Amino acid sequence: MSKRKILLTATIAATFVAGSALAASRDYVSIVGSSTVYPFATVVAEQFGKSTEFKTPKVESTGSGGGFKLFCAGVGVEHPDITNASRRMKKTELEMCKKNGVADVIEIKIGYDGIAIANSKKGPELSLTTRDVFLALAKEVPDPKGGEKLIANPYKTWKDVNSSLPATAIEVLGPPPTSGTRDAFAELAMEGGCKSFPWIKQIKKDSKKAKKAGDKALSKQLKSKYKGICHTVREDGAYIEAGENDNLIVQKLDANPNAVGVFGFSFLDENLDKVQGSTINGVNPKFETISDGSYPISRPLYFYVKKAHVKVVPGVHEFVESFTSDSTYGDDGYLSERGLIPMPKEERAAFTKAAKELIPLSSL
Repeated sequence: MSKRKILLTATIAATFVAGSALAASRDYVSIVGSSTVYPFATVVAEQFGKSTEFKTPKVESTGSGGGFKLFCAGVGVEHPDITNASRRMKKTELEMCKKNGVADVIEIKIGYDGIAIANSKKGPELSLTTRDVFLALAKEVPDPKGGEKLIANPYKTWKDVNSSLPATAIEVLGPPPTSGTRDAFAELAMEGGCKSFPWIKQIKKDSKKAKKAGDKALSKQLKSKYKGICHTVREDGAYIEAGENDNLIVQKLDANPNAVGVFGFSFLDENLDKVQGSTINGVNPKFETISDGSYPISRPLYFYVKKAHVKVVPGVHEFVESFTSDSTYGDDGYLSERGLIPMPKEERAAFTKAAKELIPLSSL
């Protein structure tokens, strides 16, 4: 082992020993991350606190991206033990973890969720396509006059986008860039509509062809161009970043029948007395349609565990096992009553095993 590696290992060990010495000052599990996973984690934490000898874990809603930054910042009780995520951890985030001494990270998928595009029940029911969503929210859109040309988004009302929609101003309350919901929304909803334009879809195909041909630079350039077109949200006030508090978005929709909100299915399910979900490509956001994959804007949910904290912070392993028990996230588990879509049994068994045996991620 090189001197540099020995020094780094010693530094990490010293940092953690210092954290271990402070363990008595934190005798509860610390959890950060996704606002979408937050209500599920909170319910499990409350149940865990009531039914075990351990203290109720502290759960904070920081957004998926913000959670990974906090989680990967280092080892020791000043850093969180677990981070929730409404998307999978990125390779760059795992590398950041390892660079900061967070060597073993355990990945647990907890189930599936849909992203709802909803409005107040006082407003009209909306029937949208992913193409409508892209045209309403993209920073640049194909020129309506034709040709393979992009222009600054000119659409002011939903009717401008699609003549069958109401003539109300496009006003969408949604999550910020740090949110996993925003990432998933861009990938599933906006890109879903973006690639309905054949010439834009061709850019992605050309990127793959260039990669196969060994031209990595061209492939990367084309991929960046495609993603820039499909994922970049307009900044002229039509899309309003409403923070990580999905409950606040629901309240704002209730007060403004002309606005539309973007948030996880569980928040729609809990607030059906106030808001209604839009159909997307003719499919309603429901437990059944998300479960069978027919609803086009659905994604998996995760949490990540710092293995180094398991023997230092009381209750980490026990909480993880409690979360991954059939009575919690199984077909008839209490989280399904809160809007979580359970995984198929075989997939669930693999993550239950990872939780029990604390099997870390080897790569992404």
